[in-house]
Amino acid sequence: MARPRKPLLNRELIVAAALSLVDAEGLPALSTRRLAAELGVSGPSLYNHFKVKDDILDAVADTVVSQVDLSMFQRSQGPQGSQELQGGPDWRAALLAWGRSYRAALTAHPNIVPFLAQGPGRRPAGLRMADAVFGAMVDAGWPPAQATRIGALMRYFVAGSALGSFARGFVDDAGAYDPADYPRLGSAHLLAEHQQQVDEGAFETGLRALVDGLAIQYEAGGYDAPHV
Repeated sequence: MARPRKPLLNRELIVAAALSLVDAEGLPALSTRRLAAELGVSGPSLYNHFKVKDDILDAVADTVVSQVDLSMFQRSQGPQGSQELQGGPDWRAALLAWGRSYRAALTAHPNIVPFLAQGPGRRPAGLRMADAVFGAMVDAGWPPAQATRIGALMRYFVAGSALGSFARGFVDDAGAYDPADYPRLGSAHLLAEHQQQVDEGAFETGLRALVDGLAIQYEAGGYDAPHV
């Protein structure tokens, strides 16, 4: 029997095509009709693998999250048999490393970030990440309520940083920044040219400030926020 010209349709092919479409044209471009056309199949054939379009989006989002490194939260045996975070008991270092990996995964696929920002839902990779972060913070001594808040604020910060570029928000036309109106923005037209340096530097500054602030709360012992 001759081999089929195209590989048999499966979930992996559908998710890969959907992610490519979202990356290229954004979330509004994704429809089952468009996706089927991209794959060269009939629309109903997609429903053999996914019940509805949102299930495809969930799978795409989970594929992106699965790229986030969680190894810094893995447990290892401490010197006296105590359990510690792999590489030492430093929850600060773990948050820093995770935050950087999390942002790298999201900035590689910024168009899916608005959907991801809704939370993990039932997505396995998203739930594994939430479980790893929460568990590591509780094991480090944070109260469960504050460990939940830490996971939430990290998601807010990382997702926000991946949604767009601060540097590219300024046009590269020096004439747009009349010193009579904007006396401090004489170099603003150069920001877009240095996008990576500006945006990554801003993220690193904010990430370190966030973790340093948490460390102050932790060391002071007053790290359980009051009820409001």
